Amino acid sequence: MRKAIGTDRRRRPERTLAVLCELDADVIALQEADRRFGTRASAIPPHLIDEHSDYKAVPLETRDGSIGWHGNALLVKKAVEIRATEILHLPSLEPRGAVVAELRLGDAALRVVGMHLDLSGLWRRRQAHTILGHIDARPAAMPTVLMGDLNEWSTRGGCLRDFAARLTFAECGRSFHTRRPVVQLDRIMVTPELAIAACGVHHSPTARKASDHYPVWADVRAA
Repeated sequence: MRKAIGTDRRRRPERTLAVLCELDADVIALQEADRRFGTRASAIPPHLIDEHSDYKAVPLETRDGSIGWHGNALLVKKAVEIRATEILHLPSLEPRGAVVAELRLGDAALRVVGMHLDLSGLWRRRQAHTILGHIDARPAAMPTVLMGDLNEWSTRGGCLRDFAARLTFAECGRSFHTRRPVVQLDRIMVTPELAIAACGVHHSPTARKASDHYPVWADVRAA
């Protein structure tokens, strides 16, 4: 969400929130959700999320006023039950992390991982292995959705090959740059217990101005 700064270079958190409401997803993973300097407060004020949307931020053990971990944050509909949360430290030359939540949506349990991987291909692959290893180490198996900006410009290589060995990708489409989408940097992946019923890129006039990335979405069902 580029810290709520649009392609017009204006910080307008209410515009970013409007795009999230357009999506109307049960679970949303955000990247660059916190402001970069100072207290690293949420780029969308928490009271704005609470008062003007049906979402709540998944609570993480981070700074007061922040909703993310190294910019990664998760939002869920207010009716979704949050069972557990974690923050993951990822190997990198610069600070990188991922966020994890175990959720209950009606009768279904779901684990969600949000991530923003490195600009370096070598570090992206190490980060992918760290995330996959963390899932394997969980005491209870659970259907899992992984999503975020992988920063992978290749179509099959690098960290895509590592994730594809274990996960199914939603073929959402090209999401970057909003002025001229040429590459699939933003990805949604699922474990074998899940299937992708539908997916795509959210091309709305508001989304085109709100960030340099279009949002991607997927309708996920039990396999």
